[in-house]
Amino acid sequence: MKVGIIADTHDNVPNIRKAMDMFKAHGVGCMIHAGDYVAPFALKEMLNDDIRLVGVYGNNDGEKQGLKGLCDGVHEAPFMFELGGRNVLVTHHLDRVRESLKQKADIVIFGHTHEPEINGGKPLLINPGECGGWLYGRPSVAVLNLETLEAHVIFLE
Repeated sequence: MKVGIIADTHDNVPNIRKAMDMFKAHGVGCMIHAGDYVAPFALKEMLNDDIRLVGVYGNNDGEKQGLKGLCDGVHEAPFMFELGGRNVLVTHHLDRVRESLKQKADIVIFGHTHEPEINGGKPLLINPGECGGWLYGRPSVAVLNLETLEAHVIFLE
């Protein structure tokens, strides 16, 4: 299974649409969002019947009730779940997660820094960077092959 990884969308609808097109082109079956959607109208752009959405709130998600009302796949961080036989831990702030919890995961997905990072090993650490592109001007997402645990960053512009 291919997994689309996204974070820090910050209401940038044009970039969210580019990310969704990229995920569809890569045959993504599940999208994981590491927080900072910001408003429900941005989350609506990510809802697709063909792609399951799982995510966590970030520090800029002030309308939590509105976000949760649109998608019951959005959770408080950190959130651990099983996907394709792998334990996936999703958070916004990596530095706020206990080391013991990280070690229970095969994959740790995080955001907040707005800088893409893939660090192999156990667990595999993935930060897709900032989809919104507001901070560094280099909007990006990541795609993970869940079977091989190979991940790569894709720049949207």
